[in-house]
Amino acid sequence: MTERMITVRGVRLCAESFGDPGRPPVLLIMGAGASMLWWEDDFCLELSEGGRFVIRYDHRDTGRSVTYRPGHPGYDSGDLVEDAVGVLDAFEIQTAHLVGASAGGALAQLVALDHPDRTSTLTLISTTFALPTPRGRDLPGPAREFIEFLREAHPGWTDRESAVDYLVSYARMLTGGHRPFPEREVRELVRADIDRAHDPASARNHDLLEDAPRDRPPLASIRVPTLVVHGAADPMFPLPHGHALAEEIPGARLRVLPDSGHGVERADRAVLASAIREHTAG
Repeated sequence: MTERMITVRGVRLCAESFGDPGRPPVLLIMGAGASMLWWEDDFCLELSEGGRFVIRYDHRDTGRSVTYRPGHPGYDSGDLVEDAVGVLDAFEIQTAHLVGASAGGALAQLVALDHPDRTSTLTLISTTFALPTPRGRDLPGPAREFIEFLREAHPGWTDRESAVDYLVSYARMLTGGHRPFPEREVRELVRADIDRAHDPASARNHDLLEDAPRDRPPLASIRVPTLVVHGAADPMFPLPHGHALAEEIPGARLRVLPDSGHGVERADRAVLASAIREHTAG
């Protein structure tokens, strides 16, 4: 495990690698508002011990990466796409297996469209279309519990324990409620994430990002091997999003995780790591 600060397109990002740089590289791209800690150490180690060189990194406004004033992001969504490519450049990697969760899955799709020569395979976890939903696909919105949580939650970012309680409650809601919730472990992770961040409130800047206008080909033009992984109990993007995404990308395979919600849950870690190792073996 080697954490380092890198310069990507003029800004400082924090990244960490696991394993032998001579092995096939896997770039992990986390979702909106989440630092690289949400790719937990044991998961990264499982991948690296399976013969992969694993890289995770903090997005802008998360962890130890460059941080902007809350409510005033100095970048747009296109910068996050190019940041992923810049991380590969910093590690002198030409082509990598991209693994994205939630909004990180959308970023991975856009990297594959904008930089197909940098993408070996895609693994898209708990995500949906990065481009407007193709005509004729009527996808369901978030679950009622998800909408009610966002409507009623009022996090206090200036109070550490209030922020911890909010983020733990958010993580619990995202699991979909089909499994026992590992409260102690998640609370420890959230506290470590908050203590490590320059300003935890700045992570909400991701919710304010504008789309960078750019003409792109449709997702159906993606030609790299693609694995779509989706939880059957995902409250943010219900399972039909995973089915539709796998149908839209030629040759994509869908792996449904029973009882799993949104994101990378500890209960699925071994199954998910094994699926990624198999998918990236070629």
